[in-house]
Amino acid sequence: MDLLIPEVGTLIWMLIAAGIVFFILVKWGFPMITDMVDRRSDYIDKSLDAAKKANERLAGIEKECNDLLKETKAERARILKDASDRRDEIVADAQQRAREEGEKIISEAREQIRQEKDEVLRGLRRQVAELSCQVAERVLRDQLGTGDGQIEMIERMIDDAEKGV
Repeated sequence: MDLLIPEVGTLIWMLIAAGIVFFILVKWGFPMITDMVDRRSDYIDKSLDAAKKANERLAGIEKECNDLLKETKAERARILKDASDRRDEIVADAQQRAREEGEKIISEAREQIRQEKDEVLRGLRRQVAELSCQVAERVLRDQLGTGDGQIEMIERMIDDAEKGV
């Protein structure tokens, strides 16, 4: 049983050694450990505060991003509307110019047709006049082929001149 029950001297020395260790721990060990625990606790608190601030900043940035995205969409819609309006104006302007150009071409074509028609009519009148002269010449030759017909014709012309026809 000697193993389970220590002697008094050993027990005293064990208590003295334990007291010295406890004194060293209380004097230098525990303050150092509690200081490290406090610093670690402060670091964790600061990290949590920084994380909260970062989350708040992230929420603010996310809100700004959403607002910017809305503004961008509105600006895009406005630009597309402006572009569409400008396209419509350009198309309407081009159509108007095409109509005016078409009317000008049609007017010029009508004028050219009228001039060609007048020229053809003048040519036809000239040909009719030439044919009339040729017919009149042949008729006069036939009638004036004899001397009596020529004298008779001259007298008729003199009479007509005197009457004013």
